[in-house]
Amino acid sequence: MLVSDIQSTLGQLSNLLQQLDEPTYTKVHPALGLASIGEHTRHIIEMFTCLQKKYENGFINYDERERNRVIETSIQEALNQINHINEHLDKPNKTLVLSQADGTQIESNYYRELLYNLEHCIHHQALIKVTLYNATDIILSSHFGVAPSTIAYRKSIKMEMN
Repeated sequence: MLVSDIQSTLGQLSNLLQQLDEPTYTKVHPALGLASIGEHTRHIIEMFTCLQKKYENGFINYDERERNRVIETSIQEALNQINHINEHLDKPNKTLVLSQADGTQIESNYYRELLYNLEHCIHHQALIKVTLYNATDIILSSHFGVAPSTIAYRKSIKMEMN
């Protein structure tokens, strides 16, 4: 279920990217802290990629992830990276060690980190959606940038009102 949720969420991001042109993708937005949709997309991709690259050795440090600026300027490269992530998500759960630049280390596991990355992705998609609020030519899923718990809550409220 977790893998399919990630694939669905990344699929929503891919769908959005396919509707954008490069100037829209790379435009800096005050609502994004003077970052672009491309920069937020790169950040999402790099968190998943870091987890995938470090899975085998079991030591994850998101602070030391590779920062590939091509992803933030090329929609096609971002789409290629998303496809690669989706193809390599399904791995057995195992213990991982998370570390930070300050030397802090904690125990985690692959499934927990997938869930973290999913929630992180949804958060950044919500930020991206803010920049597209007035875009009339962009079609987004109603779930784009919305946490599964919020979707479930909204459904329960609608059921109560009926």
